Amino acid sequence: MINLEVPKKFQQLVDQAHQAAEHFFRPNSRKYDRDEHTYPKELDMLAAALDGLSASGGGAGAGGVRRSPAAEKGNVNGGNLRLLLGTMEMCWGDVGLLLTMPRQGLGNAAIASVANDEQLKRYEGKWAAMAITEPDTGSDSGAIRTTAVLDGDHYVLNGEKIFVTSGERADCVVVWATLDRSKGKAAIKSFVVDRDTPGFELVRLEHKLGIRASDTAHFRLDNVRVPVENLLGSPEIETGKGFAGVMQTFDNTRPLVAAMAVGVARASLEETRRVLAEAGIEIDYDRPANTQHAAAARFLQLEADWEAAYLLSLEAAWMADNRKPNSLQASMAKAKAGRAGSDITLSCVELAAGAGYSEDSLLEKWARDSKILDIFEGTQQIQQLIVARRLLGKTSAELK
Repeated sequence: MINLEVPKKFQQLVDQAHQAAEHFFRPNSRKYDRDEHTYPKELDMLAAALDGLSASGGGAGAGGVRRSPAAEKGNVNGGNLRLLLGTMEMCWGDVGLLLTMPRQGLGNAAIASVANDEQLKRYEGKWAAMAITEPDTGSDSGAIRTTAVLDGDHYVLNGEKIFVTSGERADCVVVWATLDRSKGKAAIKSFVVDRDTPGFELVRLEHKLGIRASDTAHFRLDNVRVPVENLLGSPEIETGKGFAGVMQTFDNTRPLVAAMAVGVARASLEETRRVLAEAGIEIDYDRPANTQHAAAARFLQLEADWEAAYLLSLEAAWMADNRKPNSLQASMAKAKAGRAGSDITLSCVELAAGAGYSEDSLLEKWARDSKILDIFEGTQQIQQLIVARRLLGKTSAELK
């Protein structure tokens, strides 16, 4: 049975993450939002102390979270829940700065999900980005056109990748490519490509609405030769398993993106509560919402929405720690938190009126930052489609 309180053994980590968010992320939030594409060098000092937020600090290696193969009795609160709680606290401070933390890349979670022991050891301590999206694929990961052709003891990769978070700053990039386009999703595999590999060209960095402290890269791969040992998972094309191999990555990363949305939404709610209190508007939990000030009633609705997103995120992480299939819960958490985060932060701007729209407050910045959390790692619409397929027992071919 899941216990929804923060486990005592994680309380120190949560406190440390909150301190970092409060004393570094918040004070520097505006600075790096305005100075886009400038790397926050101060993060290097924090990175070693905060490595415990990733599974590399928990013994799993490669900066991500792995499910333990060992059978354990009873409920387990492990690396997934630890990382989720730490992510929430850090994003209470600043989402963009969290995304540009060394060794905390989404590629690290990908490596940790499917890498073998040798790969985990080789990439331990490395900062890994993840490259999935292409100019012509959008949210349909199964339509990937980047190719990987076996040539001796190397794969040769050709294609383009866009919207690669931390692509310029990372040590390596996990690139999704297809071994044989005629065999559909089953042929899509992921490869770890070192940033200095010949032919791996940085085309440009994107200018963005939010998370501006985090760099977002566009890459071109022109005959990039990657050693066969850099392929993550099995090299065999198993049509019966479909897309399961690489998609396992999302079971790890989607709850983390949900946690980011939960963290920034909580920050907005707390600031809005303060603004309302200064305006003399009381929020009373002992009275029906319809008997209170309209702003207080709306705040209560937003807070209830936040609570639902928070609980779904905890459930997805807890299930992963207890070796339970969590694809449905990961998509539910991502869908709910992504939508709620965007709705909450924008509504908080509205409730705070001029104070919310001004750069004197961080409310407008949080509203800009939160939108991406409803888009990357699978859009809102894609998550709803996945949830519908799971609940109705439909395949991707049957329900598009």
